[in-house]
Order: sequence, then C-alpha cells, then structure tokens
Amino acid sequence: MAKQENRYDFRPVTEADLPMIAAWLAEPHVAEWWDDPETEIAQIREHIDSISVEPLIIELDGEPIGYMQSYDPHLEDGHPYSDQPFGTLGIDLSIGRPELVGRGHGSAIVRQFVEQLFEEGAPRVIIDPDPANGRAIRAYEKAGFRAIDRRQSEYGDAVLMAIDAEEGDVEEGDAKGGQ
Repeated sequence: MAKQENRYDFRPVTEADLPMIAAWLAEPHVAEWWDDPETEIAQIREHIDSISVEPLIIELDGEPIGYMQSYDPHLEDGHPYSDQPFGTLGIDLSIGRPELVGRGHGSAIVRQFVEQLFEEGAPRVIIDPDPANGRAIRAYEKAGFRAIDRRQSEYGDAVLMAIDAEEGDVEEGDAKGGQ
C-alpha cells in the first residue's frame, strides 16, 4: 500500500563541501533563486560555526545531492520571522543535482527533515519560497506546508509557509486533532 520512500541523511557542512555547494549554486535551477555563489558561500562559511543557522548537506544513498539549512529566527536581531511562535525553526533547501529535480525529492526531503525537527521539539517549521517559484511552493504544499503570509524583507519577496507539529502528527495518522 505505502510506496517505498527514499531515506535521506543530513550531515553538517564542512569547508571541504564549499566547492561542491558553489557548483550547485551555479546550476541554472538553483542560481535563479539564490544570491550569487560567492555571496552565498561566504554566508554558508560563516554559518558553519553559527548558533543561529545550521548548514547541512543532504545525502541520498551516501551521495551528496543538495544543501539545506535550518535556522532559529529568534536568535537574530530583527529577523523578519521573529514574530513566529517561540521555538519555530525555518528551513531553506536546494537540490543541487539537476537530474534529481522534479522527481519528488524536494517534498520527501522536507517531510523527513520536518519530522525530525518535530521529534526534537519544534512546534512549527517555516519556509519562505519566492512567490514565483511555483515548483518549490507545490513541493512544500505536498509536504504539508500551507501559506500563512506574504512577506517583503531584506531577503526579498516571499510566501511564508508553515507546518505545525500537531498538523504533522495528524498527517501521519495520529488520532490527535479531531475533525
């Protein structure tokens, strides 16, 4: 009945990963939505030892396939999402390998990672795709996110999307939540 889903591993980014991430950032399907690779790599390098942002490599069968970061909007002064409930975590991701785009990996990665964040106690997870990035928005909706706001910030125009822990439990067939 249930189809076999891929299992992804998430490991911390190291300095050695930065050239690979830079190559992914130069791919047209990624470059369209992220800043120039030099700027992004400088920020990712800073995040390696950060307490507010956790940069991760997404692996499938031991092979790196993408970049993900989780962040706590309450640990940065003036973060545009600090109005979210305390404990909320945000995520950003890109599948770096173009041959894997459009095959359901995005929503599966997000579902698995969000479930881990809920198990660790996060009450809500947010993500903020560009309103023009229909592919990402559909993938996040498929993973259970819903649009809650439209934001304009230093990071650009964004559709703020969220999923709450209770919703995740209900989607997994938990009896909580009622009707």
